[in-house]
Amino acid sequence: MKPLKGVITLVTGATRGLGKGIAIGLGEAGATVYLTGRTLAATEEGLGSLEETATAVEQAGGVAIPVQVDHSDDEQIKALFERIQTEQDGRLDVLVNNAYAGVPALRTAYGKPFWEAEPSFWDACNAVGLRSHYVASVYAARLMVPRQRGLICTLSSWGGLSYIFGVPYGVGKAACDRMAADMAIELKPHQVTSLSIWPGIVGTELMTQFAAEMGLGDRPSGEAQAGAIEEHYNWETPLLTGRVIAALASDPNLLRRTGQVQIVAELAREYGLVDADGQRPASLRSLRFVLPYAVPGVRPYANWVPDLELPWPLLLLGPLGSPKV
Repeated sequence: MKPLKGVITLVTGATRGLGKGIAIGLGEAGATVYLTGRTLAATEEGLGSLEETATAVEQAGGVAIPVQVDHSDDEQIKALFERIQTEQDGRLDVLVNNAYAGVPALRTAYGKPFWEAEPSFWDACNAVGLRSHYVASVYAARLMVPRQRGLICTLSSWGGLSYIFGVPYGVGKAACDRMAADMAIELKPHQVTSLSIWPGIVGTELMTQFAAEMGLGDRPSGEAQAGAIEEHYNWETPLLTGRVIAALASDPNLLRRTGQVQIVAELAREYGLVDADGQRPASLRSLRFVLPYAVPGVRPYANWVPDLELPWPLLLLGPLGSPKV
């Protein structure tokens, strides 16, 4: 069954990591997937490329169309949507706002208060990771609204709710959540859905490397958090987010969710989806997720912890109220 066969989708920032997994998940469902990123062909560094992602999408059963785009350039974004409009007769069904260029800056600024980092830290996090999402959404809406259908997913994280990687990162993620919610108000009368998507801890190439560099054991609760991260406890693969977005795009009652934050693990459970390893991770707000990251010694017994979703205000009062990861 290919529920998205003939469906036109766009995933920004798809050369590797989360974007690549999302593109493959859409490909599994049979979608036509436009892929964007700055690197077209494979490099000696092996950091990922559009051509490699396109091959993976087609092997999964989809149709891949790689387009080299620098999402810090508004004109390149505009040209991308003009191409889609021409090639697909004005049709775009799904936009996934995923492009992000801030990881190197997060590494450089890690552990510093905002006044010790350069002001350019803000732009590194939010020029592509927020502004380009807005620009892409403008052009996507111009294609979706006349057809009275469409889905815009903006990738965010719990950093929009609680401190993680510093001030510019958190403000940017909170803004992504608010942007998705406010766009939903204006798009809903036109049958277009706007969602903010929160994956859990995703084992991307950069996240794996970053986690190894962060030195988590030197602060309160660091021992439990560092141990859980080193063991990749409850990590997700990028493919799970792709499978979840494919399920959303196939949902005939999708509009009822518009404007909401949607947590990948919770949607996976609702839609009966599993990750690449056949497992289903616990939600970010599940007691099964929280305790092993908060309390030393709990991790070996995590399967005995109830998979009980807690209210966010309660979590923010606890040991994960100001997580670094």
